[in-house]
Amino acid sequence: MAAPLTVEAQQAKKVWRIGVLSDASPQGSDGRIQAVGFAAVFQNSLRDLGYVEGQNLAIEWRNPEAKSNRLDALAAELVRLMVDVVVAPYPAAVLSAKKATRMIPIVMVHTPDPVQLVLVASLAHPGGNITGATSLSGDLSAKHLELLKELLPRVSRIAVLWNSDNPWHPVAMKGLADSARSSGVQLQSIQVRSPEGFGSAFLTMAKERAQAVLFLADPLTFIYRAQLAELAVKRRIPSMGGPSEWTRAGCLMSYWADTTDLYRRAASYVDRIFKGAKPGDLPIEQPTKFELAINLKTAKALSLTIPPSLLQRADQVIE
Repeated sequence: MAAPLTVEAQQAKKVWRIGVLSDASPQGSDGRIQAVGFAAVFQNSLRDLGYVEGQNLAIEWRNPEAKSNRLDALAAELVRLMVDVVVAPYPAAVLSAKKATRMIPIVMVHTPDPVQLVLVASLAHPGGNITGATSLSGDLSAKHLELLKELLPRVSRIAVLWNSDNPWHPVAMKGLADSARSSGVQLQSIQVRSPEGFGSAFLTMAKERAQAVLFLADPLTFIYRAQLAELAVKRRIPSMGGPSEWTRAGCLMSYWADTTDLYRRAASYVDRIFKGAKPGDLPIEQPTKFELAINLKTAKALSLTIPPSLLQRADQVIE
């Protein structure tokens, strides 16, 4: 009887360590950790599963601040700290984590098509040390074009702003080009690598008479979404983003998988791994809920009337 009790006591005292490699990592102005946004959703979901920071959980947050050249060093640092699992939301973070370790489990949050990115063997049987959820954003990008065409039936030229440092974006651009050809739309490819390039990017859009702009999902564009939305309104260019945070920041429309749900799923993966599951045996989950958001204030600023068919399908309407 004593032996099982001893093992149970040891497990109860264990403090699990999670390394989070993400720009969603919370950091207060005074340098202290403050849980906000997606980070708070992740922490609260872990708490619901019985993991409480300061008791049986410690989280090592590492924020690259949208600088992809910092990811390798930060991932290596988490490995040296011997965390029990690494949470890496987007492609570049997952690739850096994979480069740093083949042993520590890695949980994705909304990395697009991990099979095409050669991160896992398959969605059903990932193999290796990576699992988690995928946003399948290749399909979402095609949906973005479809929604822009519904909003602007006569649109023929759409600018696509993307980060050349994002390993997924070249793949997404190829898929977008195929979708654009079938819908009779010409794409204007505009690459950026830092916020300093935003101004010239919009000058190029204006010169080449882009009738709309699509922002591909990326930490860089997401962090500066309010600035990009403002530039789009200033140039009178209707804009489309990913998660609903884009629309709340002033973008005209957004369409994406429910990101809150994806972070809850990430916490569930962490829990299963802590309880002994091998990441390679945990199937990668695909999103089941998507959100369409529309900003009527931005539509008014652009003198646009949103079709009733879009308004009726919108999950969020910002006035």
